[in-house]
Amino acid sequence: MRALLIALALAGAALGACDKGPPGTTTSGAKIGGPFQLIDTNRQPVTQASLLGKPTAIFFGYTYCPEVCPTTLAELTSALEALGKDADRLNVVFVTVDPERDTPQQMKIYLSSFDPHIRGFTGSPGAIEAAVKAYRVFRQKVPGAGGSYTYDHTSVVYLFDRKGGFVEPLGYGFPHETVVARLKALVAEG
Repeated sequence: MRALLIALALAGAALGACDKGPPGTTTSGAKIGGPFQLIDTNRQPVTQASLLGKPTAIFFGYTYCPEVCPTTLAELTSALEALGKDADRLNVVFVTVDPERDTPQQMKIYLSSFDPHIRGFTGSPGAIEAAVKAYRVFRQKVPGAGGSYTYDHTSVVYLFDRKGGFVEPLGYGFPHETVVARLKALVAEG
């Protein structure tokens, strides 16, 4: 049952967290995380090594997302506020799944509505594809009217320790108290 919950959480369902296993893995053995080469909103290169030294919460989405992304980023903003000064001890990253529209400038404008601790990463379509694969993120482009489109995508926040080891997913819609408690625990483990 636990393996089924993990699989569903990683596919985007808002389900419970998994037991800790070896760094970077879930109890189902799936490796979460790995190498990436992206750029931040200031067009500076960032890699997985850029996140080492602090625990990390990482979320994949896109700036044109109608519900899940703004809701998740608003929840992370509220949770970071609840952490107070401890928020400085945590990396919080929003990685786009839509590199066609989510330029560094677009990401910067979008993220200006949320806590300044939240950093935005984007890159070339190939670089985003490599990051999506490394983090086992589901994304599928959904065509709309008149050439518009949306993305179906994984809706969990992945938590990593300061060494880059996967800790657990936070499912979409988790209660605020749960999100804050899990982020506090992540920071405390340091």
